[in-house]
Amino acid sequence: MNHYSLKPLPVLLATLLLFSCSSKVATSGGEWTPKRAEQWVKAGSWKNGLKLDVYSDVDAVEFAKQYQANKAIWDEAFAYMRDHDLATLPNGSSKIDGDQLTLSVTEPTSKEFDKTQWESHKKYIDLQYIVRGKEKMGVEALPKLTVTDPYNDAKDVAHYSGGSGRYYVAEPGTFYLFFPQNGHRPSIKVEGYDVVKKVVFKIRVAGT
Repeated sequence: MNHYSLKPLPVLLATLLLFSCSSKVATSGGEWTPKRAEQWVKAGSWKNGLKLDVYSDVDAVEFAKQYQANKAIWDEAFAYMRDHDLATLPNGSSKIDGDQLTLSVTEPTSKEFDKTQWESHKKYIDLQYIVRGKEKMGVEALPKLTVTDPYNDAKDVAHYSGGSGRYYVAEPGTFYLFFPQNGHRPSIKVEGYDVVKKVVFKIRVAGT
């Protein structure tokens, strides 16, 4: 009887182990559905007290994946935005965390639409935020664009033409995230706003 009762134990242990591993995968953030990712973005636990919003059409799945894969760097970026008066930051570039997280502060002159162009990056995600003023930004999927300047590895940028895109008026209170698959067209002039103050965080793409 004792021998019979002990026989299933290895099977039971294997089953428990398999269930445990499956549970970890299910809750690790590795399997993000659009609905789950959108709920995560709206819940805002990633903000850690940051009083700003990400734009409504952000690629929620990619945001969730990148955040979970590189959480410490994302938290550092959001903490920097939370803890600094961005309006008083001096113009210039700085490394916040080596080549994982950098910051550029500029007050560029906005450009007429035909003086701007689409761009994309492979190594870094752009977090763009208008601190003062307004500018228009466009977003378009890369397959809908035509390459005009092939990807430059040293500068981490490629340029494009074509596409129709979706355009947003960027202003204080909302930041924009552009992932490698997002062609984006920033710095477009909004009438009445010739100069804007802008911060751009470069956040390293996980695994690059």
